[in-house]
Amino acid sequence: MSDLYPFPSEILPHSYPFILIDKIVEFEEEKRIVCLKNISNNDEFLQGHFKNNPVMPGSLILEAMAQASGLIIGSKKSKMAYLCRVKDAKFRKPVVPGDQLIITSSLIDKLPPLYIFETGASVGGEVVSEAGISLSF
Repeated sequence: MSDLYPFPSEILPHSYPFILIDKIVEFEEEKRIVCLKNISNNDEFLQGHFKNNPVMPGSLILEAMAQASGLIIGSKKSKMAYLCRVKDAKFRKPVVPGDQLIITSSLIDKLPPLYIFETGASVGGEVVSEAGISLSF
């Protein structure tokens, strides 16, 4: 992994505890990004989801994929992007403490102000979620 990439918090408008990207692993400007999120028992969202069986909520996996997508275009825009569509979201396996969530996003079309991405999340090489995500400025 390279430390040449900025911290996601330097680009995204989110802050703790809602920033769901720990590190940018790979980045091709305006094309593709690979990020990671380490899932820990200390993550606040796990405290009540679920009692004695912590699982990362699917909505937050989608949010992590949207944040990764925002990183692809975020440093180029002065305005904030908003999630405007989630298409064909699938959840294949629970994400639990100790997992390292690898999040990928590829820009597949841009129709300003709309940007369309193909996203996925995996743990240990196994796909746990995927969705089409659209952001708009």
